[in-house]
Amino acid sequence: MTALDPITGPPANPLTAGHAEMIAWRHDFHRHPELAFAEHRTAARVAELLRGFGVDEVTEGVGRTGVVGVINGTQGAGATVGLRADMDALPVVEATGLDYASTHAGVMHACGHDGHTTMLLGAARHLAERRDFPGRVVLIFQPAEEGRAGAREMLQDGLQERWPMDSVFGLHNMPGVPAGKLVVSPGPVMAAADRFDITVRGQGGHAALPERCRDPVVAASALVQALQTVRGREVAPDATLVLSVTRIQGGEAFNIIPDAVELSGTVRYFDPGMGEVAEAAIGRIAQGIAAAHRVEIETSYRRGYPPTINHEGPADLMARAAADLLGAENSGPQPRLMVSEDFSFLLERIPGAYAFLGNGGEGGEGGEKLGACGLHAPTYDFNDAILPAGAGVLAQVARVALEEAAGKE
Repeated sequence: MTALDPITGPPANPLTAGHAEMIAWRHDFHRHPELAFAEHRTAARVAELLRGFGVDEVTEGVGRTGVVGVINGTQGAGATVGLRADMDALPVVEATGLDYASTHAGVMHACGHDGHTTMLLGAARHLAERRDFPGRVVLIFQPAEEGRAGAREMLQDGLQERWPMDSVFGLHNMPGVPAGKLVVSPGPVMAAADRFDITVRGQGGHAALPERCRDPVVAASALVQALQTVRGREVAPDATLVLSVTRIQGGEAFNIIPDAVELSGTVRYFDPGMGEVAEAAIGRIAQGIAAAHRVEIETSYRRGYPPTINHEGPADLMARAAADLLGAENSGPQPRLMVSEDFSFLLERIPGAYAFLGNGGEGGEGGEKLGACGLHAPTYDFNDAILPAGAGVLAQVARVALEEAAGKE
């Protein structure tokens, strides 16, 4: 079996019975996407459904627009396991042509967070109905994953202090992985995402008289080239680092040398210490270029999302839970990707793991090509066929984690 049947799925997964309802929830979320920290309708609908499922506690407004639910098991006291899904959409004009396409102009669920929210709702309903586990499950419906650090916002609002968790798990749909296959590995699986901004200030003037100017365009051009040596000469050959200059802006006329040029870019890495290396190198190189070209250069380096680093025990547990539920052929190792994810903030505080769940496409249902090329595209859509797989894995990993924790006491 390389892919889930679009309706029945693996017979071992009890969540296939609720597939049609999950599709309806997902399509509703897709029609009404909301940007970071504006997920008011989405959060209200999530809270309404959780209360309808009989979830013991439902708290809204955590981390501004987040929702937290608690389900207590009936098998005695025990550990607490967190399950997380993100809710926000992107500022993308949808071009899918679907009958459930976005009704909000310029806003779209182009990353599948509508599916993530739906899968956690499916898991929540199942766990609230069964309650066949010790301890409790904390359901985390997080806002603002897309660049606004909603996970950090929820932590700053006391997420871990108010609902102390022993472990936390999440997953992200991934185009190119066979539909319904879950891949997870210990260690770094997604990169940090830092940002730098640089201003090169010279002295502008007539382009025909460059000797009377201090040209920031030439200096900025030299700086872009010099920054590429950071990867090749500042870090070890076996280290992973991406430094990309992504924006250059300066000047308005073809015959005038401007006074200033602005540059921006991103730095990606897996080793948490690599950010300090990159920041120091950018500053040092910039000052050298400034001296050589008789200009002034100001640099600003901002830390973004840290690397997403899975803990070994939870990653192994998640792989076993997926294999038990979906079959060994639908569980495998996870690649490293240079994209970033704010689940990393949770993993800095709480042992846990973050997996990829195959969304199909980009190589076919049986293909093994991995990548995020489809995500954030105006034609992207979450694959409804994988809803039972994702919901089932989330429920199963919570149950297994709680049972194993109880067995160690």
